[in-house]
Amino acid sequence: MSGFVEKPEPIQVPGLVHLHTGKVRELYQNEAGDLVMVASDRISAFDWVLPTEIPDKGRVLTQLSLWWFDQLRDLAPNHVISTELPEGAPADWAGRTLVCKSLKMIPVECVARGYLTGSGLVEYAESRTVCGLALPEGLVDGSELPAPIFTPATKAEVGEHDENVSYEEVVRQVGAETAAQLRQATLAVYSRARNIARDRGIILADTKFEFGFDGDTLVLADEVLTPDSSRFWPADQWQPGRAQPSYDKQFVRDWLTSAASGWDRKSEQPPPPLPRQVVEATRQKYVEAYERLTGSSWS
Repeated sequence: MSGFVEKPEPIQVPGLVHLHTGKVRELYQNEAGDLVMVASDRISAFDWVLPTEIPDKGRVLTQLSLWWFDQLRDLAPNHVISTELPEGAPADWAGRTLVCKSLKMIPVECVARGYLTGSGLVEYAESRTVCGLALPEGLVDGSELPAPIFTPATKAEVGEHDENVSYEEVVRQVGAETAAQLRQATLAVYSRARNIARDRGIILADTKFEFGFDGDTLVLADEVLTPDSSRFWPADQWQPGRAQPSYDKQFVRDWLTSAASGWDRKSEQPPPPLPRQVVEATRQKYVEAYERLTGSSWS
């Protein structure tokens, strides 16, 4: 069992219809039929959405996504229409709200990996493959791959694991032409982002994208290249053969699995609230990622 420790009640705004509560985002539709995405400060770990929020997290995710969408504009159109607050929306939505095109979403998590870690490392240890793609012998946690690879996954409900699948399975689900478009776009966007991050002293180890169709046009959607959807490692501390330091919620995971939390991950009990020092350290990692990547200070 997993999911929300305490599922929030969505804020009701005149003129907006609430569609969905995700791990981090609330999704609405306005009277024009556009989607309104609001990024909360919620944080998830081990398939649980925790009871403690991370201040500024939703704004960091939104502003970093906007920055990346701008860097990638020539490679992939995106779904953002406006950042203006809908009339009647609470002031707290400022900086965390995107008005977006309503797309025909493709039910595939488009994952690109340039380094071996996470679920890819687990599969590699068993079969020397990732999503059915053969990899060389001798790779370890944090190894750079010979070339970036497309390792798709199926989208899961809140509280469930995304499941890695083969490229052939994506072809079966969405057709050969769309599968080829997804792979090409995913690897092109990843390669551009990896080079930009590298210039700023950050390794983009892997990331996931979501795409949808606007008519016949493939469009980049949801969030993009944030610490929630990507593994960012400080390049000057990269050392294959161990878990890498990262700009993400590792402080949260480490505390939850420590004796200090008193939580048994294997139990069906929800995790406890986070202590203040873990909240602040996690917030700092998100802010540092934003500042290092964009070159702008977070205020």
